[in-house]
Amino acid sequence: METDPSIEKDGRMRVVVTAGPTREHLDPVRFLSNPSTGKMGYAVAQEAAKRGYEVILVSGPVSLPTPRGVKRVDVVSARDMLLKVREALCGGGEQVLVSVAAIADWRPKTYSSKKLKKSSMTGVIELVRNPDILKTINSEMRRGKLPKAKLVGFAAETGDPLQEAARKCRAKGLEFVVANDVTAKDAGFAVDTNRASLVFANGNVETLNLMSKRALARIIVDKL
Repeated sequence: METDPSIEKDGRMRVVVTAGPTREHLDPVRFLSNPSTGKMGYAVAQEAAKRGYEVILVSGPVSLPTPRGVKRVDVVSARDMLLKVREALCGGGEQVLVSVAAIADWRPKTYSSKKLKKSSMTGVIELVRNPDILKTINSEMRRGKLPKAKLVGFAAETGDPLQEAARKCRAKGLEFVVANDVTAKDAGFAVDTNRASLVFANGNVETLNLMSKRALARIIVDKL
């Protein structure tokens, strides 16, 4: 894969962070998405930059300013995000991918370049599955198509997220997963706090108290 010259490796450990939602457009004015504001991912990117790492932030559509010292790459769809993550990891060396973004699992099968009229719509939208970014990156690393990187994931679930986080950790070859229940008022989307558990590849679980997303970002970067 040809590497974007604007993100060439400079010798420091590279931390690639995905953040925010993706949008899967049906037409120019309608899309599938989610309520992610990018606050958690941006906090991780900011903290990693403060530690002196080279940070590339692959961001879905959000209204947050770019953290100081961070190279930001804006994307819209899940497929856009996968492409830019691949480019960011092509430099080799010591690198980590922290996948914080709330990536849409599905997209409309067809896209209309013109706004669809209500009279022409049936009320049924056929969907196709988007690529799983962490699973795809792990597979491509194993097959030698990408340089090695450590992978960290997030599991935004409802109810008890620990079982799903452990499954993701095993299935995608992750170092650990940050799991949280997004239905909790103080730990879901668009708030400044989070209540999470860290689920590690060896089966260990570290349960954290309610804290700011910036404080959680410090713990996550400590673990890198």
